[in-house]
Amino acid sequence: MRLHRLTVTAFGPFADTQEVDFDALGAAGIFLLHGATGAGKTSVLDAVCYALYDAVPGARQLKGGATKDATLRSDHARAGTYTEVLLELTVAGRRLEITRRPAQTRPKKRGTGVTTEKAQSWLREYDSESAGWSALSRSHQEIGEEIGQLLGMSREQFCQVVLLPQGDFARFLRADAEARGKLLGRLFDTRRFAAVEDRLAELRRAAEQQVRAGDERLIGVAQRLAQAAGPGLEQPLPARQPGDPGLAPAVLDWAAVARSTAHERHDIAESALAGAESRQAAARRLLDAERELARLQERFADGRRRAEALEARRPQYEEARATLERARKADQVAPALALREDAERAHRTAAADRDRARARLPAELTDSGADHLSALERKMIEELGRVDAARGAERRSAEITRERAGLDRQARADEELLADAAGWLAGWDATRRQHQERVETAQEAATRAEQLAGQLEPARGQLDAARARDTLEARAAESQRLLNSARERANDAKETWLDLRERRLRGIAAELAARLVAGEPCAVCGSADHPEPARAGAGQVDQASEDAALAASRRAEAAVTRAEHDHASVREEYAAARSAAGGSTVAELVALTERLGREHTEAHRLAAGTHAAREALARAEREHEDRLTARRSAENRVAARTSRREALDHEQTGLEAELVRARGGADSVAAHAERLANRARLLAEAADSVRDFDTTARRLKESDDRLADAAFRAGFDTPRAASAALLSGAEQRGLTHRMDDWQAEAATVADRLAESDARDAAERPPARVDTALMSHEAAESALRAASAALAGARERGAELARLSRRAEEEVRGLGPLRTEYERVARLAGLTAGTSNDNDRKMRLESYVLAARLEQVAAAATARLLRMSSGRYTLVHSDARSGGKRSGLGLHVIDAWTGSARDTATLSGGETFFVSLALALGLADVVTDEAGGARLDTLFIDEGFGSLDDQTLDEVLDVLDSLRERDRTVGIVSHVADLRRRIPTQLEVTKSRRGSTVSLRTEGGGDG
Repeated sequence: MRLHRLTVTAFGPFADTQEVDFDALGAAGIFLLHGATGAGKTSVLDAVCYALYDAVPGARQLKGGATKDATLRSDHARAGTYTEVLLELTVAGRRLEITRRPAQTRPKKRGTGVTTEKAQSWLREYDSESAGWSALSRSHQEIGEEIGQLLGMSREQFCQVVLLPQGDFARFLRADAEARGKLLGRLFDTRRFAAVEDRLAELRRAAEQQVRAGDERLIGVAQRLAQAAGPGLEQPLPARQPGDPGLAPAVLDWAAVARSTAHERHDIAESALAGAESRQAAARRLLDAERELARLQERFADGRRRAEALEARRPQYEEARATLERARKADQVAPALALREDAERAHRTAAADRDRARARLPAELTDSGADHLSALERKMIEELGRVDAARGAERRSAEITRERAGLDRQARADEELLADAAGWLAGWDATRRQHQERVETAQEAATRAEQLAGQLEPARGQLDAARARDTLEARAAESQRLLNSARERANDAKETWLDLRERRLRGIAAELAARLVAGEPCAVCGSADHPEPARAGAGQVDQASEDAALAASRRAEAAVTRAEHDHASVREEYAAARSAAGGSTVAELVALTERLGREHTEAHRLAAGTHAAREALARAEREHEDRLTARRSAENRVAARTSRREALDHEQTGLEAELVRARGGADSVAAHAERLANRARLLAEAADSVRDFDTTARRLKESDDRLADAAFRAGFDTPRAASAALLSGAEQRGLTHRMDDWQAEAATVADRLAESDARDAAERPPARVDTALMSHEAAESALRAASAALAGARERGAELARLSRRAEEEVRGLGPLRTEYERVARLAGLTAGTSNDNDRKMRLESYVLAARLEQVAAAATARLLRMSSGRYTLVHSDARSGGKRSGLGLHVIDAWTGSARDTATLSGGETFFVSLALALGLADVVTDEAGGARLDTLFIDEGFGSLDDQTLDEVLDVLDSLRERDRTVGIVSHVADLRRRIPTQLEVTKSRRGSTVSLRTEGGGDG
């Protein structure tokens, strides 16, 4: 993978578009990325990682729930500028261009406020044949999968292999085996081996659970056997627990005894049931006979009671029959009655309509007939036709009146407009001067605000430095105290170890004598005789006590090293803060910052009105022009209205003479026409109502004659009597049903009283059902008890047989489960490092990582020998440390002394170049593990300040050797000496308006 070009816009500290030409930087093979603290050196690496993986390196991910995209955007960027990262690179022989925009807000195009733009990504590939770029995808997921497949490594691997973070590898050197395992597991993806461990542990637990569940199921079956057997069994259930060796045979033997006892109880219950069934049958026959006698006696008595009730209802039956006969005769008169009611209703309606119509007529026409009223209606219609001809003249006169009123309104409006324009134009000069002064004031405030902003930011930085200075002063004192305490403890621990060592050497003869074996030669003198072996005196020190004291002394020395490092860091921070704060106190700087802030806020408030002041001046000038134009237009309209009003007056005078003749005493021609139309309508309505009244009177007379004739033929004296006898259909059906019910009841009672068996039963003594029922219930109870006993015996036997078969099945199924559990448990213990067969107690995942770590150490040693002038070699150790598991140890072998020591004991400079060698070796191994993708661009972040000049030269020689293999190495550092040694530089400069990047080459030119 080789980087060509990086372009960032509104990203991190970069407010504007900045471009990094990696081809120009890579021409020298090695380049320096430097700049002030906080300028944005790391942001360049963040942009590369974000373009490739849509995320920044893990150590710089957000905390506290903030969104990823929220901090990618530069706080210095203008509102209309999009945050964007573009990276051009070559990977796997393909030249690609990746563009990413995170989700971000922008001002709305319409209205006020902001809207959120979704995150966007573009992937393009350069086509050498067409010499142009072709689009591949705009999908985040597709782009991520494509880049991940081409690079062959995850984001975590990329950040470790390409962006080499020296601080992480220094911690890796000092970390314990567990912490090293976590890092190596992420890089080499050994999750499948951990998954094998987890799967075997899961299988072991499952197999153990199956065996235990099988034993518990067998005990459960045995307990159910005991419940099925019931009480009274001579032999109790065996008291066994899950896992007992004799559990299965004991359960099977006890089940056989329980089945034999249940068979004997079944034979006894069968005999008892046969006797109970005979007694129950005799009691049932007696109860049935008594119940039949009681039924017949009750039936005959019920027939007598119903006959008496029927005779009492006979008068009602006769009355209903007479009423029904009269109603059926009245049905013949019903049509004539309905016709007469309709005629009477129509006559009343016609009379009311006639009276209302006559009431609206003049008094002289109240008694007029229909023909006379119709003749008057025709006369009114003829006169209405003559009046309609004059309506056109009346409408034109009204239009002239409205037009004259409109001219008057326009005249008043123009007069007001001329007066308002004259008043406003009189004060125009003063208004213009006022707006111009407001614009000048706002411009002066803007200049003042910019000056104050330049003073405010340094003052705030100095205030922060002063506060940090005061805080770090106390921390420096505390770290000095902790360092002194650590040195005292280290001295005490070392004295204790030396004292124990001296005491052990004084008594070493007794320690050697304790190892002597009769008949075997002495390791010191070689003699097989041991006449007087030395004996241990009081307070003898053994090797374990000395080793423990040595370990405690080394831990105390390591604590001193850490305390010295912490104290030096605090002192450096304190010196930097004191230098930045100057000699001012926090209170003085707070007062200065607050005063500058107030002045800046006030100036910014005034400067914010610049645009509004200019807009107000422009509006006033436009209004001045508009008022001059409106005044000229109003003067022209006044002259035109005068001539128009004279023409309208002449036309309206001619129309008025004609309208006076057509109104006929009314207010208007329309009112006169409306009055004539109303009179014609009233006359027509009155004539129609008189005709309707005469017609309905004739129909009422005819219906009275037909009704009287129909009532006489039906046998009624008067029509009123026929109307009273009428019944509705429902009432007639109700009477018919009552009569039918009475007749049906009479027939039923007669049949019941004629039954011979009921008559005979009534002559016998009353039935004794209660006595027979008690005897039957006693026999039934005895039968149920005997039947239940037999059923229980049968169920007990069947349940014991079924449970016995179940117990035999459980016993047969437990054998394979226990064999499988023993096999899986051995494998799980071996991979988890808990088995006795695993001598080093090493887990499977640790075993794989140990092999990878051994490869990394070998690759790192190739460069470490060159950096240390052949002194140091990095080796992997799988030895156990204390009670911990083995597998991931790292030692450094010093060729000068021939001794091996733990990497945690290295000095600051040694730790740097050892961690650098480890990082480069890890990059080679991870690259091979990821598929061998070539990495042509590497970045190394910080750490060079801890090296002396000679070591720095050796480290740079190693890095320069990477260039020989056509690699580009970027060093991120503050070390000033590197600027002299590395001519090709990418400098990041920070300012109040955001950071910028510039390229410096060997010739001294900037890019």
